Amino acid sequence: MDAPRSEPASARYDELHAEAAEALAFAANTLRGIRDRYRSTYLDELARWDVLRDDLVAFEREGGEEEAGDPSSNGTSAQGAAEAGAADLRQRLLRGDTDQGRIDLGRHETELSRLELGIRNLESTWLFLERGDSSLVTDAQLPAIPTELQMRIVEAQEAERARLAQEVHDGPAQALSNAIFQVEFIDRVFESDPPMAHTELRFLRELLRRELGDVRGFIGQLRPPVLVELGLDGSIVDTVATQAALSGMHIATELDAPADGLTDAAQTVALRVVQEALQNVRKHAGATNVVVATSRTDGEWVLEVRDDGRGFDTGAVAARGRRNFGLQFMRERAELVGAQFEVRSRPETGTVVRLAIPVPRKENG
Repeated sequence: MDAPRSEPASARYDELHAEAAEALAFAANTLRGIRDRYRSTYLDELARWDVLRDDLVAFEREGGEEEAGDPSSNGTSAQGAAEAGAADLRQRLLRGDTDQGRIDLGRHETELSRLELGIRNLESTWLFLERGDSSLVTDAQLPAIPTELQMRIVEAQEAERARLAQEVHDGPAQALSNAIFQVEFIDRVFESDPPMAHTELRFLRELLRRELGDVRGFIGQLRPPVLVELGLDGSIVDTVATQAALSGMHIATELDAPADGLTDAAQTVALRVVQEALQNVRKHAGATNVVVATSRTDGEWVLEVRDDGRGFDTGAVAARGRRNFGLQFMRERAELVGAQFEVRSRPETGTVVRLAIPVPRKENG
């Protein structure tokens, strides 16, 4: 008598299971749509920030060239002082807007990472419910990183940004403000009291040298939370996943060289180079495929970021005196750990960013 009830009950369970899977799939797809719109808005804001930053760089370059080329433009006349004051105010406003824009973009990057983690969490739950069906996973090539760990990393990165902002405000920013006041004082007493001006210049030189050393040490010692949690390979995979989410590019990893033998500072530099190189690819290269690879040669740990984008003429860029702050950023950090940094590129042939970090050879026996 009870047998006929088993089939309807089983069908009901299957129906509820299908409803649950459908709800998860709907939630994941809805969140993907929101993420895509968020990404589009973020990229629009990033483009506006790039224009603002270029305006600031051009304004500072023009101001420096005017001061170097026109000795009379030292603010001695009332008109010159007014123009210099107006230019200084505009420069401060531009710099303030640029700095605030970078902070806002960092916050949006964190929010985008949270959305991506939410999608991964829904996908993982759907896969668990479907007992191993992987059709909903969008990129099965990347090694899996637990969602809970990813969320801790995102929160740690947010805390790091806040701490870094406070450190910069209390340290280098305050020191530079003091240096500006000192320069203004030197300018006032330069002709009326030369000995005092020379004394103040000496103090200013000591201040700047000390702060430069602090900044270099700070950059060299800053260890991102993701490195602590995941190690270098895991951090590169995490960066690749984030950049793929931001850009929609296909980014492959060929991580054949373990980070054994690399100092904490060297690992930090390697991760920063990957992050900056992928940012450059996303913003400028127009690439379809990107590869992040590591290898070990005799006495060197080598990182390469290769793309099939539009490329550029490195010689022509250098000859025109154009500064690429992303490349400068990577080159300066490579120098901090004694590494070699180079960029190989030609128009329409893609670009290769290469970092080679010396590592001590292991002694036999």
